[in-house]
Parts: sequence; structure tokens; C-alpha cells
Amino acid sequence: MKHSIFSLQCFLLLSSFSFSVQTDYTSIFSLGDSYTDTGNIAIIWSAPASDLLVTKPPYGMTFFGHPTGRISDGRLVIDFIAEALGLPFLPPSQAANQSFLQGANFAVAGGTALDRTFFLKNGDQFFVSYNVSLSDQLGWFDAMKPTLCNSNQACEEYFAKALFFVGEFGWNDYRFMLLSGRRVDEIRSHTPQVVKMISTATEKLIKEGGKTVVVSGMPPFGCTPANLAFLANQTGGGVEPETGCLKDLNLISKDHNAQLRRALMQLSGRYPGVRVIYADLYTPIINFALTPKRYGFNGTDGALRSCCGTGGGRYNFNASAACGTPGVSTCANPSAYVNWDGVHLTEAANHYIADGWLKGPYAHPPILSTV
Repeated sequence: MKHSIFSLQCFLLLSSFSFSVQTDYTSIFSLGDSYTDTGNIAIIWSAPASDLLVTKPPYGMTFFGHPTGRISDGRLVIDFIAEALGLPFLPPSQAANQSFLQGANFAVAGGTALDRTFFLKNGDQFFVSYNVSLSDQLGWFDAMKPTLCNSNQACEEYFAKALFFVGEFGWNDYRFMLLSGRRVDEIRSHTPQVVKMISTATEKLIKEGGKTVVVSGMPPFGCTPANLAFLANQTGGGVEPETGCLKDLNLISKDHNAQLRRALMQLSGRYPGVRVIYADLYTPIINFALTPKRYGFNGTDGALRSCCGTGGGRYNFNASAACGTPGVSTCANPSAYVNWDGVHLTEAANHYIADGWLKGPYAHPPILSTV
């Protein structure tokens, strides 16, 4: 999808700096998967942490200087949003001895919208049994509430000043199905279920008192190096000539996002006075793939090639020698790449997306708009 020249120029201007305006938000509460997880996966896996690659260098190299449990070389979109709102980085909800009065992050890498019973019932052999679903994360939120506010009225007032963030969901749901051998048309038949779970979670946060809920769409499923490297011959849908991404997998994302936007519009109609914001994660990544140089990325390798990984070729991804494995190399300049490790984004890409959600054009309406 291409934006007008005017929109593109505005986006480039907005992306040249981070916003730091003061707002009335006093806290942020976030759900999601690995695109949003600020360390829960590392805490949950604390016992076998030696087996968890994201707890090893070079993760975190660009900003933090060490691994933090974030699956990137630096900050995530949610980190840039917190900075822009004048709030601290969100602590993972599973952290001990931590105050959560200014917010908490319940997101966990591998998180799904659908509960584990769906995958176990349907025999999805690639499903991870320790997965933390959207329902699980909402359960953590409910358990935390008594430490934040002590009555229904107090909670409504407290959460009215919070920004709720429902990070990306759907990616893992569809990937588990795909890796289990399901056809793309069968996978898409489950999209209404996935979207319903996200919509229901969003409505719950509104009923808790939330006046602003940001809901992320899916990224282009067919543009990640991992999927391009391993699934190019599986779906049979061919490659988009403009982007080099897989057509059939991107169709999953498009369908998911279209249904999610309709569901969020319906929620907005039922709750006047509540801002339900659709955060577009598809369009910016497609734009990066179409014209990487316009956004400061390497024009040859920057859009579809992993910065950290092995395997060479166009995608530089090998699951048996992934980022964090001893001996695996990292590109000299992560900021010239969209993709960090084959699935997740670099800090540079996260920065562009966050700025586009804060002021536009990639959020509807933008988080910092007064409309």
C-alpha cells in the first residue's frame, strides 16, 4: 500500500525525532506477544534461561548494551511510546519487588489470542505448551488490580487516566497452524475467532474504566526472513513482485487486519467517549520493503534480510543457528535493517513505527491527537 507524497513527507518528518510531549496519561498497561514483551519470557524461563537465546548477546546491543528480555537490538515500539508520554519503560508484570503504579507489561513472547485448548484440541504439533495466551495475560491483570486500586470507583478513576495497549496478536496463532501443515484457506477460516478474542479483550479493558485503548494489527506475515526462508515453497501463492514478500501469507495479515478494524469500529460505536485506536503494523513494514532507502534502510539488504543470523543468501536466516547462538554474526549497522533476527524488528524500525502511531499516519486516530 502506498501513501500519497504528502503523507510520506509528513511521516519522514515525524520519524526524524522522538516525541516527548507531556500528556495526561499516568500509566500504561500492555498485553501482547514478542513484539511487545519487555522481559516476561526471560523471567518465565528463568530456570532454563541458558537455553533462551534472547537472554544472550547481541540482543539489546544498540540501546541497553546488554540483553533485557526484549527480542530486538534495542527498544520496542512500546518503549518509544512510554518515552513519548513521559513515563518509564514498562516493567514486565512477572518481575519481583516492582511497583506497577505507572504501568505494567503483561506481554509474553509466543503469546496467542486463542487459548491453548484450541491448539491442543486441533493437534497443532508445533504449538508451545507453555504458551501464555491473551486470556492468561488478562488473568494476570485481574490479579494485579488490588495492588493498584482498592474499590470499583477508585479503579475506574485510575484506569481512566491509563493508556491501554493491546499489542500484536495473531502472528503466533497463524504460525502454529501453518507449521502444523494447515492450508492458508483453512487458517483464514479461524480469523474470526482470533479477532473475536482481541475484540473481547479490548472491551474488557474499556469496562475496567479504560478511556484509551490502542490495538495493534498484524505485520505482513509474508515479509519476515524466517517465513521467506522456510515457507516460500509451502503455500504456493507466489511472491509479490513489488515487495518480494509471500502473497498468500500477506493475505492472512490483510484479512486479519480488515476484520479487526471492523470489530474495533463497532466497539467505538458502543462506547462513546472512549478512544479505540487501531495501530497499523502492516503498512509501515510494507513501505519499508517497497522503498527502504526512503526510510534510511539499506536498499539491497535492509528490508528482507536479518541483521543477526546465519545462512547468507537474500534472507540470512537459519533456524538451527539463530541470533544469540555462539558464533552467529551481527550486521555492522543494525539501524540500516528492518529485521533483527528473522522475525522481530530492529530498534530503528520500531522507532519509525512508534512515531507513526503517536502522531500519524499509521494509527487511526493517532495516539497524541486530541480528536
